[in-house]
Amino acid sequence: MEEQHTTRLADLVPVRVGRMMQSPFAYYRGSAAQMAADLRDEPRTDVFVVADGDAHVANFGLFASPERRLMFDLNDFDEANPAPWEWDVKRMGASIVLAGRDIGQTEDWCGDAVAASVGAYRDSLRALYGMTALERFYFGADAEEIQRVAAGPGRRVLAEAGKKARKRTSDAVLRKITTQDVDGRPRIADQPPIVQHPGLVDAAVVPDLLRAYKDTVSPDIAVLLEQYEMVDTALRVVGVGSVGTRCHIVLLIGPAGEPLFLQVKEAPPSVLVTYGGMPRQRVGRRVVAQPAYGREGFRVVAGQRVMQAASDRFLGWFEHNGRDFYVRQFRDMKGSIDLSSLTPDVLLGYSRLCGRLLARAHAQSPDGAVIRGYLADGERFDGAIATWSRLYADQAEKDHESLVAAVQSGRLEAAEGV
Repeated sequence: MEEQHTTRLADLVPVRVGRMMQSPFAYYRGSAAQMAADLRDEPRTDVFVVADGDAHVANFGLFASPERRLMFDLNDFDEANPAPWEWDVKRMGASIVLAGRDIGQTEDWCGDAVAASVGAYRDSLRALYGMTALERFYFGADAEEIQRVAAGPGRRVLAEAGKKARKRTSDAVLRKITTQDVDGRPRIADQPPIVQHPGLVDAAVVPDLLRAYKDTVSPDIAVLLEQYEMVDTALRVVGVGSVGTRCHIVLLIGPAGEPLFLQVKEAPPSVLVTYGGMPRQRVGRRVVAQPAYGREGFRVVAGQRVMQAASDRFLGWFEHNGRDFYVRQFRDMKGSIDLSSLTPDVLLGYSRLCGRLLARAHAQSPDGAVIRGYLADGERFDGAIATWSRLYADQAEKDHESLVAAVQSGRLEAAEGV
């Protein structure tokens, strides 16, 4: 953590520490680097896929497809990079144990939930490789799919999450987070330390950065963006593990006064590379061409486009002052599930769905079929990952205790409740 903090905004580092202190599961959400370092020298299959790198169960969520359908899928790709497929499965498995413990479930239940999720992964791979490549490519899950994993109170929780996501539009964000300047133009309201105008980017270079971004989107989106004027940008803290990286929201206004919010997020090298020792370019038997600039932003965008069944049309990237960034639409019907509010039955169904969607993501890589052959039709792998996940969750809890002790001793500063 201290090594990562050397490249982050110093005044936001205590916020990251405070968020990770909340619980072992909160700690785990921010510990992708630690897990990559732990896995680096472990036995592995060396069957590479485009891996998510941080596929814990809280990194699956809701978002709008280009056709405006509410989808459910992996939704965080900051660490995406080629890596052994089972690293994602292990990351998911240990997160299920920690989520189960968080709602008071027994160790047997946690193990069974991991086995069920991994079984869904294995079964889905078998089904996916009964399809054509195009059928695998288009396979996905919409909001109605997550409704089918629950009944009773759980169904209501998931339905409410979908209802909230559908209301998260640019118009709603405009009303919620902006004020007006003396000329009556909208301006993003400061809410330090979460939202603030720190002046990290000189206003004079913003048009050049927007042009660089537009060069990386599809022509129809580039033409659409030409109709918008940028009126404000502000630093905005996001997530747990990402806190302290340079993340902004940008407000653009269209010809009829309609708002469009974009999120610009710093893209440091993937922890799979820096701590896991993985190559940057290899995917199965292939080498992926890299752009001349903004390589890390391109990596995140490419990972998202490969692994998601439907991706944000506004995805793009650029480089500024030696740092890489990627861009996506901000809060466009995006939503997450509050795992602590789920009943055991619903969390079990949710975990199975995450396993299915992780299988779909891995099946897009050239060597996905090798995974299918490796797993065959038995349940031995399910149980092995369940056992491993419980042990690694124990380690995460010890690491969380070490973090708390570091704060109590004064080694780390924490800002709690932010």
